Amino acid sequence: MDAPMRKLWQSAKQSSFLKYGLPMLVLIVGGSFGLKEFRKLRYEVIDKRGQVDPEAKEEHYAKFKRKTVSVDDEYGKLQDDDIDAWRNIRGPRPWEESKDYKEMLRKHQEEDRRRAENLRKEPA
Repeated sequence: MDAPMRKLWQSAKQSSFLKYGLPMLVLIVGGSFGLKEFRKLRYEVIDKRGQVDPEAKEEHYAKFKRKTVSVDDEYGKLQDDDIDAWRNIRGPRPWEESKDYKEMLRKHQEEDRRRAENLRKEPA
């Protein structure tokens, strides 16, 4: 009885299915059962997270309520702005020194200030 068992053990050691295929199947099937438990836990946590006291929730979101915005109000804001007097100011390039960019920005701000003063001085 010892010889047939030894022969069976030797053939099992040489079988590539038992070396590679069986562990792969065990990982796939076992992993699906393990993932099922993790998914169940995830959905339980999400369900508990959704169970909030409605009064506390309303109190919390009362700060964040938005005003209703109408098209007429926004159009009125646009009428007040001068949309033709805009200036395209570029941002700093990675290879530029910050001193150069700040100097350029300062010049643009001075020009804008002078232009605004000239507009105020002009008779309407």
